[in-house]
Amino acid sequence: MSFFADTSFLCALYREQDNNKLAESFITSANNSIHLSSLVVFEFRQSVRLQAFRFASDRSQVFSKRVADTMLALFDENFANGTFVIPIVNWVDVHSLAERLSAKHTFTQGHRTMDMLHIATALHLKIKTFISFDQKQAALAKKEGFHILPRTRPR
Repeated sequence: MSFFADTSFLCALYREQDNNKLAESFITSANNSIHLSSLVVFEFRQSVRLQAFRFASDRSQVFSKRVADTMLALFDENFANGTFVIPIVNWVDVHSLAERLSAKHTFTQGHRTMDMLHIATALHLKIKTFISFDQKQAALAKKEGFHILPRTRPR
């Protein structure tokens, strides 16, 4: 079974938060490499760096550069050991799929650009299982026919 993970999953995996244990458990039990797009990788790394920048200005915000460096090093280690792979995609096709998703869903449900691109990438790759802790993105992925993991407990 192939999996495609979004940025919310990576954030949960590398930073202590509500879904951290669930993300770690999923990684431990996954039998296959998890697919990411280069866009997911960039969005995750950029988010980590931005949080460290915010911390430098206001220590009540998020986390330090030292924590960010550790998160990024662990992420790179997981690439090296094959936990994650980045398949080659045709970005023109992905953008076309994202446009279709946007026209179909955004007027009525208000989705973010990055969410559309992540789901469009998984569609383009013909992956059937979408990994996300972002409830709105997961709901859209489900409407598009994806099986959603990991299953979270209702709050």
